[in-house]
Amino acid sequence: MSTVNLCESVAVVPPALDACPEILRWLVDADSVPADAEAQRLRQQRLAELRRDHLVRPAIYIGAGTCGLGAGAQATMDAVRAYLDSHEMHADVVKTGCIGICSLEPVVDIQLPGRTRITFQQITAQKVSQLLDEVFAGRLPEAMVLGQHRHTTLTAWDDVPYLDEHPFFAPQTRWVLANCGLIDPAEIDEYIARGGYVALWKTLKEKTPDEVCEMVEASGLRGRGGGGFPTGTKWKFARKSGHHVPMVEDQKYLICNADEGDPGAFMDRAVIESDPHRLLEGMAIAAYAIGASKAYVYIRAEYPLAIKRLKAAIAQAEAKRLIGEQILGSSFSLKVIIKMGAGAFVCGEETALINSIEGRRGMPRPRPPFPAVSGLFGKPTIINNVETLANLPTLAYRGAEWFSAVGTKTSKGTKVFALSGKVSRTGLVEVTMGTRMRSIIFDIGGGIPNGKAYKAVQIGGPSGGCIPTQHLDIDIDYESLKTVGAMMGSGGLVVMDEETCMVDVAKFFMDFIQREGCGKCIPCREGTRRMLEILQRITRGRRKERGIEALERFQSVLHLQSLAESIRDTSLCGLGQTAPNPVLSTLRWFRDEYEAHIYDRHCPAAACAELVTYSIDAEKCKGCTLCLKKCPAEAIVGTLKAPHHIIVEKCIGCGSCLDVCRMDAISKV
Repeated sequence: MSTVNLCESVAVVPPALDACPEILRWLVDADSVPADAEAQRLRQQRLAELRRDHLVRPAIYIGAGTCGLGAGAQATMDAVRAYLDSHEMHADVVKTGCIGICSLEPVVDIQLPGRTRITFQQITAQKVSQLLDEVFAGRLPEAMVLGQHRHTTLTAWDDVPYLDEHPFFAPQTRWVLANCGLIDPAEIDEYIARGGYVALWKTLKEKTPDEVCEMVEASGLRGRGGGGFPTGTKWKFARKSGHHVPMVEDQKYLICNADEGDPGAFMDRAVIESDPHRLLEGMAIAAYAIGASKAYVYIRAEYPLAIKRLKAAIAQAEAKRLIGEQILGSSFSLKVIIKMGAGAFVCGEETALINSIEGRRGMPRPRPPFPAVSGLFGKPTIINNVETLANLPTLAYRGAEWFSAVGTKTSKGTKVFALSGKVSRTGLVEVTMGTRMRSIIFDIGGGIPNGKAYKAVQIGGPSGGCIPTQHLDIDIDYESLKTVGAMMGSGGLVVMDEETCMVDVAKFFMDFIQREGCGKCIPCREGTRRMLEILQRITRGRRKERGIEALERFQSVLHLQSLAESIRDTSLCGLGQTAPNPVLSTLRWFRDEYEAHIYDRHCPAAACAELVTYSIDAEKCKGCTLCLKKCPAEAIVGTLKAPHHIIVEKCIGCGSCLDVCRMDAISKV
């Protein structure tokens, strides 16, 4: 399947054209190209080579993001190279990032000279020889082509649908993810040949910093990392703080927050791994706008591949004077520094992140003053997340009016989501604001697998909320989500089916928050602990329950509600204020499940082990004794070739009996 088609001014010296890298100069100033026809032909040929519009030999692209490598992409790559060597064939083997459809990794694209680029799915090392034998013999292995395909001969090669016609990609609008999975993230020239750094050139050449702030504000771009604060407005706060010429004593900072810690979130990691120069270009535009000469990328050390590729990208950009001193011949300079975090969820909060960069313990600070006034080392500081900054090259190139034409009245542009959980097609998704949640889950994600029913989707991670069936047609924008007790957050979407217990989901997130909180303020530290204890109690079986606990169970729902509201209203930072959201959201939409756990001691989803009851159908049981032998609690009794029986009082709900039964004689309720 083809992948084709997917404030006050600071005086700035206009960038000198001769300061541009050669390829960028070709793109930004056609007049600089010699009139000689042969020179123009060579220029176009070189650009086509970098974009791989025309090939002289086959190219084999292998998705080598973290998801692809986890699925075996490195072994696939080794097998491809071994095949080429053994057959004495010449082909370019290109490492790309993640194209987004993670559930079908390893993904391999093959492009033959004069042919379109075709995408193949789940190409493990064992399938490489078969795939390449078929392709180089002029045939298409139908079962390996991504998506449905009717043609199997080379004469129909060009009839393969474009990748953007695949159900996963068709509803998407890929701005931030435009290059992901298509280019080699280690080659800066490939990024430039596709228009990279042209927006930075235009910004330095045509706009003052204040004009950039005005443009971003007019575009309606809002922060993609949490609450959605208007980006341009935020930048103006920093520009108005202190002097307007960034000298040492008047230092301002830009921080890119790449510390995504939400369970099920991997958007920032994938963007950095797949298209690091888009982030660097966005950072340069943002730093120019606010008057910052130093920028930090705060990224968790658990992202080694992203860090490796970002370091390489910084070195390449510095070598071409696209960051560093006197960028593109202007008076604007920017030093980019990578700061690795230790993986603390609380450091996703702005002031805790600042403390961490300064070498202090990652704990939130009271606000005001806000970071835009007094942030890193006491200087004005702007913090934007990866996706926000990655939007800037497209925005700066196309303009505010173009950007704001997409989306809803109050939420402009696109949003990247990490789609995971009980959904057929997991991966990275980018849709326009205002897209319905149903479209993301059922059109893009392919719906719920194994014939199960949709139950809810958790959006925004531990600080977000769940969206039940009755609100599945809600539009994705900042204001709409608030009406159902959810929030956009960074963009994690965890889908749950009918077998998911919502009380258990709340307990999972509360356990995560309780462990990841900094412990500074009492409402969050003690309140989340108490909420977790209540959730643990109501999912506990009767035999482990003391008399006083049985009495307290009946007050748990009301206690949870009031406790959650108190934590929300009195915690110091945004993390603590949103910590009760998973409980408040599940209580709002699935109160009947809480009541079943508390009053009936029953888990409707049969997911809470201590509340699950197993039984053996005497008519189906043949007395094979497998369940009896596997039961760790010795709760099953019976003799060979005679029906067995489960002693409910001894059963611990582990499900071992259900796993080993060959007669389908065991059920759970």
